[in-house]
Amino acid sequence: MTQEKVFDSVHMGRSSIDLYSDDVGAPFPEITKFAAYVGGSPLNISVGGRRLGMDTAVITALGADPVGDFILRFLEKEGVETTYIPRKPGRRTSAVVLGIEPPDRFPLVYYRDNCADIELTIDDVLAAPVTRCRFFQFAGTNLSKEPSRSATFFAAEQARAAGAEVVFDIDFRPDQWHDPRAFGVMARAILPLVDIVLGTDDEINAAMLQDPAQITLTHSQVSDTKVAGDVDAGIAALLARGPKALVHKRGIHGARVHLRREDGGVDQIDAPGYPVEVYNILGAGDAFAAGFLCGRVRGLDWRQSGRLGAACGAIVVTKHGCANFMPTWDEVMAFVDGRGGL
Repeated sequence: MTQEKVFDSVHMGRSSIDLYSDDVGAPFPEITKFAAYVGGSPLNISVGGRRLGMDTAVITALGADPVGDFILRFLEKEGVETTYIPRKPGRRTSAVVLGIEPPDRFPLVYYRDNCADIELTIDDVLAAPVTRCRFFQFAGTNLSKEPSRSATFFAAEQARAAGAEVVFDIDFRPDQWHDPRAFGVMARAILPLVDIVLGTDDEINAAMLQDPAQITLTHSQVSDTKVAGDVDAGIAALLARGPKALVHKRGIHGARVHLRREDGGVDQIDAPGYPVEVYNILGAGDAFAAGFLCGRVRGLDWRQSGRLGAACGAIVVTKHGCANFMPTWDEVMAFVDGRGGL
């Protein structure tokens, strides 16, 4: 019998066609044209990892529509394993429309009514290699609705039981939830199955703070979400629920890795960033995740992995889109060589 392949990483969650404004700097109502790319954080991370030399696979679902064909063709050309992507007749592949108004406005609108990827089931997970990977990564949006919610819990259980490290990209998208407080309920519920958490200030606070008055949404819950709170307290509370590490994404400042000790304390490791002129921040977090996971797969330490992630994020923020602009290993090494290395 032929031994089944073990993947470096398997990524589960949302998928979309992303329409990025070609009128950079124009207010959203004045956009005249868009560029079409592939999106969805697990897909972006899988492509980023593949370009860095990892063997990656995706678990998502697509509609039986031309948009699904567009996504599959791109992933196949990139070398990402697509065998485990079911088509869901009667459901649509989702879409995202994004504006680019640097330096600090990047509005985005999701079109996910009747979307296919939220229909991922436990049977879809059983058909996928979640027990044959070194890292299993999923996104918080997976937990917003059934059957994707229970399928994701099941996948995390199965992956962890098989010895994989489970990585939770918090991915707080408030307009995908009937109540943004429900996001925190589900995020806290899955933490005992998680080894590594990736998140920003607002995502950590949204996951851990239970006071509804602390959640303030702007732009009709479409973008620019701000969640008040004590981030350090949120990190401590999160790690107390089971994960061994939280990787705090800090934008231009890089990342800070928080490691839970057996005595209940927390060690911190700073991974400074690489300052660049920002063109478009959308997708920077996914580029970071790809680089960070690649570092762990290659046996780099926590600081080096964080630096590798920061370098990937810095490269992508100078580009127009995300997945289509993920750097290769050689490109990242050339970038860091003149900036202090990893």
